[in-house]
Amino acid sequence: MTSYPGGRAASIPLMGHEVEPTIFELSVPGRHAFQLRTTNVAPVPLADLVPAAHLREAPVALAEVNERDLVGHFTRLTHRQFSVDLGAYPLGSCTMKYNPKFCDAVANDPGWNSVHPGVPAALCQGWLELMVMLEHQLCAITGMAAATLQPSAGAAGELTGLLLMRAYHQANGDVRKRILIPDSAHGTNPASVTLGGYEVTTIPSNDRGLVDFAAMKAALGPDVAGIMLTNPNTVGLFEEEIVEIAAAVHEVGGLLYYDGANLNAILGAVRPGDMGFDVVHMNLHKTFATPHGGGGPGAGPVAVSQRLVEFLPGPKATKLDDGSYDWRTPSQSIGRVHGWHGNALVLARALAYINVHGGDGLAKVAQHAVLNANWLRHRLRDTLPAAYDRPCMHEAVLTASALKSRYGVRGLDVAKALLEEGFHSPTVYFPLIVDEALMFEPTETESLQTLESLAVSIEKIAALAITDPKRLMHAPQTTPVSRVDEARAARQLVSTEDAANR
Repeated sequence: MTSYPGGRAASIPLMGHEVEPTIFELSVPGRHAFQLRTTNVAPVPLADLVPAAHLREAPVALAEVNERDLVGHFTRLTHRQFSVDLGAYPLGSCTMKYNPKFCDAVANDPGWNSVHPGVPAALCQGWLELMVMLEHQLCAITGMAAATLQPSAGAAGELTGLLLMRAYHQANGDVRKRILIPDSAHGTNPASVTLGGYEVTTIPSNDRGLVDFAAMKAALGPDVAGIMLTNPNTVGLFEEEIVEIAAAVHEVGGLLYYDGANLNAILGAVRPGDMGFDVVHMNLHKTFATPHGGGGPGAGPVAVSQRLVEFLPGPKATKLDDGSYDWRTPSQSIGRVHGWHGNALVLARALAYINVHGGDGLAKVAQHAVLNANWLRHRLRDTLPAAYDRPCMHEAVLTASALKSRYGVRGLDVAKALLEEGFHSPTVYFPLIVDEALMFEPTETESLQTLESLAVSIEKIAALAITDPKRLMHAPQTTPVSRVDEARAARQLVSTEDAANR
């Protein structure tokens, strides 16, 4: 194997904010992290296994390290990461909830995780029953008629919902071209609309942070397939005219799509189906506290009203008249949207979360999430005022515009400085309609003591904006990685391996 010159010893642990070498810098020729015992069986020549045209001319450039150094390297790196298990993660819109270990224990049961998804239905009756139960619970929570569990994340759920809307209109012989989206919407919404083959019509927000109803009505027409909304919206406010919006869209033959990113705020209080929505996607990793997974594995089930049931992806787990379970595909199904039947162990965690809380418990989840966000909004009203000065739902959108105009300290500077206080940064500069936006979503899992500590840290940072603004502009300085230029990093990407080869 090719080794990297100057293999670096790793006998001294590197903690704190010292520089951790790359795995290639730890490489020493001849070292390895495993050893295969001698079997006395003659090896098969590589040329007999792989066609010559596909063989490399030289070995892959891999690092050569022993097992102890390898484990130590990656363990030290993991200790530098922030997670929901370490502290408050008030990332607005993303709903970073603590993941209960009870749900992990359920998913770790060999009875669930040792079953191959390709086994016949007769050999996985328990799994099919679980999926039927989860579909029933999600429909009860959202007020919908049926659901698919296949989509692997929220964005996949969005695309699935739009494909269902397209199939519905096509089945009616109706040609529709446009989807209405508020200007405060999640960025995945317009991307999903484009992938679904539609055009985006942006609807402005009014001075209260809600959909401008007059502008929305003016944009309606026979070519509108529907509207995508989340309620509460991405400014953390409840769309007060949702019933009127639903009636207006339905009047022109359109459908209403509910972006479930903010479903956590209304559990047990109001259901999207009762508001008039036809399609609801749910981020199980947000609302029902399953792991986010860094883009996967996740789960984004889609529930629909009665008019869309026969278009759902298939096959679906279905309970038969004799009490057994089998796979069935709806009559006008749009087909599969995910391999196999979805990320099953995420689904198991979500059902465990729902069942352990029960209806009253889920309602308390929403109540406490809203209470925590409003406590933080009220506590910081003189430090980082709310973009819209009235009670919010589960997330508080604050603004650092005053700090910027007076002291040159931006919202990004506040967020970076918060890392040094032991908290994850909030979402910054979203929604786009709020200047110097800082979106805090403490979730229901954070205690009053944690919220108090978070508020004190923010007040400390605001005070520094007056006395030492330059320090904030270079924050963080005490973390393993200091301030980086995110824009340059994205535009001039240099991989670690490429850098090591130079």
